[in-house]
Amino acid sequence: MELSQSTDDVLVGEAAAGDEGAFEQLFERHRRQVARVASRFFPQREQIEEIIQDSFTKAYFALGSYHGTHAASFKAWLSQIAINCCYDHLRRARRRPEQGFGDIEESEAQEFAAQLRSPPRDVETELVSRDLAAKLLARLNADDRLVLTLLDVEGFSVAEIAEVTNWSISKVKVRAHRARANLRRVLQRYL
Repeated sequence: MELSQSTDDVLVGEAAAGDEGAFEQLFERHRRQVARVASRFFPQREQIEEIIQDSFTKAYFALGSYHGTHAASFKAWLSQIAINCCYDHLRRARRRPEQGFGDIEESEAQEFAAQLRSPPRDVETELVSRDLAAKLLARLNADDRLVLTLLDVEGFSVAEIAEVTNWSISKVKVRAHRARANLRRVLQRYL
């Protein structure tokens, strides 16, 4: 793991010195991670791609501020930029509301309830489960989705989440507890 962080740091230094190939390597290495963060906020592929582009554009122009300003890793630093981009896009969307997303149809609710009672058996069932889980997460507010995604999907520690979000460690713990309670309430409606 230390080697990966060191390699990121070397690539950041080379990219800051003007090596476009180094930045391209960083992009390829961390693109999926930024997409996962964005997918917890936005359902459409176009929106996710826009967040990826905005995040890496902002990261590129902020490479000079990376060293010494972020105690964790390039991954955490980039996640913070991606989260801020997501919040920016959500603020803009609030100003011009669009149709809601994340609606769960009755047939999907029945399928979800059945899947909770039995483990997935095949790839198709697993994909349906992921889709339904994404729809359930979409029912939560952005902060709840964010903390659950970083903690349970991305595997960030509470301390890393606190650093990325600029929240206190206790706020992260409380937010995670409340987010799980909110998710349980959403689940209860469909069971």
